Amino acid sequence: QVQLVESGGGSVQAGGSLRLSCSASGSTYLNYCMAWFRQAPGKEREGVAAIDNDGYTIYADSAKGRFTISRGNAKNNLYLQMNSLKPEDTAMYYCAAYQRDYCYNPVREYDYSYWGQGIQVTVSS
Repeated sequence: QVQLVESGGGSVQAGGSLRLSCSASGSTYLNYCMAWFRQAPGKEREGVAAIDNDGYTIYADSAKGRFTISRGNAKNNLYLQMNSLKPEDTAMYYCAAYQRDYCYNPVREYDYSYWGQGIQVTVSS
């Protein structure tokens, strides 16, 4: 079992940056694939980026070149650095994880067993 708690969301103007954090607790000594998802009002939840224990990363096309996913040295912290933010990045962002040595590509909601409560990111034009 893993518990996930997101932090770092908020409001920013277009072109700005935000860094999301996710703190994992519980059975973090096991290998987990961890990811960020987002869901905008009226839209389905979509995978943004994922990272495995070895640091291998996967990005959605919408995130490539602007977002960077990373994990802390202890592997139980997850980050998403978001630069050059656009109004269309406005969404609830979720941290997610599942127990496996690697991450499936693409980043699909139904692969993930553990979810955080989500945190709001709002980008104004």
